[in-house]
Amino acid sequence: MTVVGVEASELETAVGSALGNCTHAVLAVSGGLDSMVLLAAASRLPARARRNIVVATFDHGTGKAAGKAAVLVARQAFRSGFLCVTGRASTIGTKEEEWRRGRWEFLRQVAAKRDSTVITAHTLDDQIETVFMRILRDAGPRGLAGLYAESEIIRPFLDVYRATLAKYAERNRVPFVQDPSNHDRKHLRNRIRLDILPSIVKRNPGFPDELLSLARKSADWRRSLEDLAGTVESEAEREGGLRIRRSSLEGYDADCLRVLWPALAARASVVMDRRGTHRAAEFTIKGATGGTIQLSGGVEIVMRRDHMLLRRWRSEPTEIRA
Repeated sequence: MTVVGVEASELETAVGSALGNCTHAVLAVSGGLDSMVLLAAASRLPARARRNIVVATFDHGTGKAAGKAAVLVARQAFRSGFLCVTGRASTIGTKEEEWRRGRWEFLRQVAAKRDSTVITAHTLDDQIETVFMRILRDAGPRGLAGLYAESEIIRPFLDVYRATLAKYAERNRVPFVQDPSNHDRKHLRNRIRLDILPSIVKRNPGFPDELLSLARKSADWRRSLEDLAGTVESEAEREGGLRIRRSSLEGYDADCLRVLWPALAARASVVMDRRGTHRAAEFTIKGATGGTIQLSGGVEIVMRRDHMLLRRWRSEPTEIRA
């Protein structure tokens, strides 16, 4: 395969730089255009860089296209000299969130088994769409960082538009499978990608840049917040909760606590919505020892004499009003 054009140099350099930062890598390849370009670019790297790469693909079981994509990925990975690990959903989901959750559970298992870093093909378009979706869902600054938030995931194409990947695929005959669900407007992201954003950009061409600027500021704010949260004494529970010393939260008003709680919850892999952060802040100030509040997502906060305990519900929740 002959590589031509600026796109080749740009994309392959990005992938090479990304892989140079990790000892072992798992390429998340779905069979779609973006991830197949990731696979193609990785296959052109020097042998020493390719040695510790594993390809992982996940069949959601949603139809012929999904099965065809998994077969394509396995075939192309083999031709490129990569080991390919394939997973398949045990139950067939109907929502994007179900598909995402199943896929990421699989990818994390593959990465953990091999002590590897997950590499994805997310593009600048994905970031713009993600930030816009977060705005529609009334996300706070923490959520508005989108894919710019610090993460163990590496995304070499995050500063590259999808159109660049499309040119690379066309010029280098990169095979991929077009998933019919990408055009199904019952999914919010597709409506945003196909209808809403193009309509807005037609009237305001600078809108994507405004979203990206907002995301960068939110990411900076989020890093500052992590530093602040680092001053709060907390300890992970053996069974998956988080113990937070009450004295570390003294002196913060409700506004500060609404900012701190999402960062603290993230340490326990818990995502707090806006209502949850408000309730957690109020409970921190007014809650009594022995009190408990339940939050969405099967999470509760228990007030103990010297600490607060954030954890998953141990049983059917019966809320104790604090």
